[in-house]
Amino acid sequence: QLHVVESGGGLVQPGGSLRLSCVVSGFTLNYYTTAWFRQAPGKEREGVSCISRSGSTNYADSVKGRFTVSTDNAKNTVYLQMNSLKPEDTAIYYCAATVALGSTWCSMDTRAFGSWGQGTQVTVSS
Repeated sequence: QLHVVESGGGLVQPGGSLRLSCVVSGFTLNYYTTAWFRQAPGKEREGVSCISRSGSTNYADSVKGRFTVSTDNAKNTVYLQMNSLKPEDTAIYYCAATVALGSTWCSMDTRAFGSWGQGTQVTVSS
């Protein structure tokens, strides 16, 4: 059974940085694609970034140039480096995984994912 656990959230000032981690277990990350989502109070869950088996990445326009997704397959871990954080980045961040349809495929559609973590809170405030 797939198991996904996020960590690394916290309180940070505007302009600061955080690195989120997502440890996956129950499967080999090489065969899956993963993505980061976030959900702010009163808003729908939205895709932030995804990474394919081959390392191809995609980002929401709102985070391009500020966030970077990466993987360490040896550790079965996915990272989201978040720089130049803004108050509007405040949300619960979720990691999700699904079987990869191809080596270069990744998705930021919530409907594509069946395995989710419990989320980690990121708060950007002075």
